[in-house]
Amino acid sequence: MKGQLYLVPNTLGESPIERNLPADVISTIINLKFFIVENERSARRFLKRVDKGINIDELIFFVLDKHTHPNDIPSFLNPTKEGHSIGLISEAGVPGVADPGADIVELAHKGGIDVIPMVGPSSILLSVMASGLNGQSFAFNGYLPVKDASRTLKKLEDRSIKENQTQLFIETPYRNMKMLEAIIATCHPKTRLCIACDITTENEYIKTKTVAQWKKKLPEINKRPAIFLILG
Repeated sequence: MKGQLYLVPNTLGESPIERNLPADVISTIINLKFFIVENERSARRFLKRVDKGINIDELIFFVLDKHTHPNDIPSFLNPTKEGHSIGLISEAGVPGVADPGADIVELAHKGGIDVIPMVGPSSILLSVMASGLNGQSFAFNGYLPVKDASRTLKKLEDRSIKENQTQLFIETPYRNMKMLEAIIATCHPKTRLCIACDITTENEYIKTKTVAQWKKKLPEINKRPAIFLILG
């Protein structure tokens, strides 16, 4: 019998494990011996937070990052052929969503390996839930181009108006303030903007206002993991 591929959710910061992961998810993680990870060091740290008593040295890690040769990736699933299940761990949030893990998941499907997504925090879904914007239709656009952010923002705003669709995007934390300033300068004063930072942590900040209201006072979100949502 083949092993399975578990999609292991990670926390969105140093928030308590028990606040983010159900008990059965924690139990499953503890029983896995093989993991596909983006960064072995942070994965080890996460697993120790899941269970302090876990023997890290007994675990086997396969690193999947921008330096991984494409020809090496299929071999990461070899343990499933011997009946061993594997955990795919994201750096933050859930694997396969705004995350390189989708490539492994695709290979698992092609190889007839059962893929099991586990419950955990997703900044995309949590921010949509808390925004008060349209949760029936929304699109995640990832990182916007740095050189042409204003033009892209205008296109996203136009799409949000035409389709009544919430538009989500992110920025490198140290560029958050520049992105926020670009949004304020580009979008219509009545466009609603939700800023969600440090979701699920003690410093969580989620506010929705119009662009005109935000213009009066911008929050300090420099170097804080954030996601932006707009709806014209």
